Amino acid sequence: MTNLLLNVAHLGIQFGGLKAVQNVDIQLYDGELIGLIGPNGAGKTTTFNMLTGVYAPTEGTITFQGKTLNGLDPYKVTQSGISRTFQNIRLFKELTVLENVEVANHSLATHGIFASILRLPSFFTGEKKMEQQSLAFLKIFGLDVYKDELAKNLPYGMQRRLEIARALAANPKLLLLDEPAAGMNPQETHELMELIAFIRKEFNLTILLIEHDMSLVMGICERIYVLDHGQLIANGTPEEIRQNPKVIEAYLGEEVVD
Repeated sequence: MTNLLLNVAHLGIQFGGLKAVQNVDIQLYDGELIGLIGPNGAGKTTTFNMLTGVYAPTEGTITFQGKTLNGLDPYKVTQSGISRTFQNIRLFKELTVLENVEVANHSLATHGIFASILRLPSFFTGEKKMEQQSLAFLKIFGLDVYKDELAKNLPYGMQRRLEIARALAANPKLLLLDEPAAGMNPQETHELMELIAFIRKEFNLTILLIEHDMSLVMGICERIYVLDHGQLIANGTPEEIRQNPKVIEAYLGEEVVD
């Protein structure tokens, strides 16, 4: 039996009198690639924000590898093994491509602050190791040739790749991708599908992705959760979701059934 990696139980959050998300249950097992879909405003990114410590849930629990994450700061959630990308790209645009990935590697640095201040040998050894690791990530994503380029100068699709590379550099066990294909053309989306499948296998990852491109979701996800108005209305295989009347009415539309 595959190990349960993430268990989200009765998760919810309220902003003033508005219940943005309520009673959400999600279970992710080691190695799965799972989709989270729904109309705009359904609560998908809000759910991601709770999973990563950006928002503190007002109800429910988040358990990751047997440990409760409720109340942890985002950096502690990252250290626990969860990394993410964002719906709107959040790169350090004035840093180089290499430096963007090195920032994530620094969160895993083994040399302490005193070694950094005093420039001890362990500092230089650690910095060299992180640079080599960062270059290795860039090569996987075909970005090594741009390592000295400012992030803001990359084409849009390459910026998306860089954000995923940076997220992977934090050495996660669970990767959350928030609309990774947003703004991409069909060719870029197809390449992204192949890339996501590759990194899942290469890095032994569990992946949860939010996506509006149904060809991508239906093509690579093994199970799909569907949110509408902050509540789960369905979960199942792509074929089950495709045929679910509630999902068709709320989101997919009749044409997806054909």
